[in-house]
Amino acid sequence: MRALLPLCALTLLLGCNDASSTKASTTKDTKATAVAAHFNEQLYRQDLKTLSSDAFEGRAPTTHGEQMTLDYLTKAFTEMGLTAAADGSYLQAVQMVSYEADEHQQVTLAGVPLQYRQDIVLNTHHNVEHVAIDNAPLVFVGYGINAPEYEWNDYQGLDMHGKIAVILINDPGFAQPDSGKFNGKAMTYYGRWTYKYEEASRQGALGAIIIHDTAPASYPWSVVEHSWTGPQQDLVSKAQDYRVAVEGWMTLDAAKKVFEASGLALNSAMKRAAHNAIQLPLEQTGSILFKQTASYTQSYNVVATLPGTDANNEHILVTGHWDHLGQDTSLEGDQIFNGAMDNATGVAGILALARQLNQAAKAGKPLKRSVTFVVTTGEEQGLLGSRYYTANPIYPLAHTVGVFNLDSTNIYGRTKDVTIVGKGKSELELYIEQAAKNLGREVKAESHPEAGGYFRSDHFSFAKLGVPAVYVAGGSEPIDTATAAYKERMLQTMQGCYHNTCDEYHEDWDLSGTLDDLQLHYQAIRALGNSDAKPGYYQGTEFYSLRPASGIELKK
Repeated sequence: MRALLPLCALTLLLGCNDASSTKASTTKDTKATAVAAHFNEQLYRQDLKTLSSDAFEGRAPTTHGEQMTLDYLTKAFTEMGLTAAADGSYLQAVQMVSYEADEHQQVTLAGVPLQYRQDIVLNTHHNVEHVAIDNAPLVFVGYGINAPEYEWNDYQGLDMHGKIAVILINDPGFAQPDSGKFNGKAMTYYGRWTYKYEEASRQGALGAIIIHDTAPASYPWSVVEHSWTGPQQDLVSKAQDYRVAVEGWMTLDAAKKVFEASGLALNSAMKRAAHNAIQLPLEQTGSILFKQTASYTQSYNVVATLPGTDANNEHILVTGHWDHLGQDTSLEGDQIFNGAMDNATGVAGILALARQLNQAAKAGKPLKRSVTFVVTTGEEQGLLGSRYYTANPIYPLAHTVGVFNLDSTNIYGRTKDVTIVGKGKSELELYIEQAAKNLGREVKAESHPEAGGYFRSDHFSFAKLGVPAVYVAGGSEPIDTATAAYKERMLQTMQGCYHNTCDEYHEDWDLSGTLDDLQLHYQAIRALGNSDAKPGYYQGTEFYSLRPASGIELKK
């Protein structure tokens, strides 16, 4: 993908395997390393309940809730006796800047006044006191994609300087899954909102506004409203100088009004955009005025290492983000975004895995390779903590053999299957598949690849640099009818809670499915930890050129 092409230059830096390497196999039978762990549900539940309690204030970076979270994790890793990886500390400082746009925004597109939150949300990631754009030309650029490998360029021949790009979410494959365009129903990175802003910036645009549509976005407008308002954290970087001056989202209804005011039909333009690259000047302008504040601070990743034995310079990473959305005092009633499922479940899972792997090592069953637990900050703001770690790795990425990511684990009971998000990316999945087989479970691909789940969590920061990374989600087939009935009831309870205040801990959550998935991760990590093999990405994936698959075959 075009956004990733410059990354290929890092191949030598990462020490990638040559594509012509002979087939490798693990040095030990994977079943011999499939040592069962005994996860303590009560302890897991206590970690989950505590981290998602009101006392932690929604765990927003740079808040009192962050300090409580850091203290909790530091205490846990200290009690385990794990190595403090960041120069004798468990805390890796992440330099951040926080931008907060004023709620009183004056926005007019094509003569249509738009209301903040209800119709549109806008931000700037520049340290300026106010944004003032007067009559900037509006240009509809379809999906806002420049992808030579797909022979697609929505910016072909355009000079975007001084103009605002109006962009569709997702990619043409979603609109035409049977057309052979892009990756069909499965979203490519070109479909992600992060890419849209990146490409508009590369094209020199003044602004970029994405049209929200629930189905191709995979989440409702309420998620956009809650996630893109209030303080917006970012990494301190000179790259900000090249970013669009203003970026944001508008609702589908608002976009229809803007197109109508331009004498155009949005539905017709969307159909054209799905068939071919499109550049459609709206022959109208946009004016935007709002104030903002910027403050520089730092947040922290939490990094702890369980040293290996004779290959302790090689690391397996277990990642997951501790942060959530914090508080919104403008709301009536509940103002805390507790983030129980997203991602106190994953953090509790990291602690559970660390305890079990540590206990096994103390019991005379250590791993050859080291296991490093990276609990990240700022994932909700654009994978900030993991992006910072990959730019400033405590252990060289060339010696990082694989990443297992835990994000929003299974609260819906035991399942017969297990889901690999973005299945088919790398040989790291072989270790998950073998562990699942040992446990009598079936591995499946995600049912909604159009949501682009592989690009939405911390493992992606590593994948972009060629480090094999896998993201396992809970399965979809309940183990029995009683579990199926419970799942249906809990799905109703949790409906609409993603990035909302109702993502809270429930005493009646059936966490047996989470414990099963932790067992699977445990066995996969042990198998890779006692192996000499170095997984890579399969040919045909976005990251193959960075670290090619080496032909790993696990023993049956």
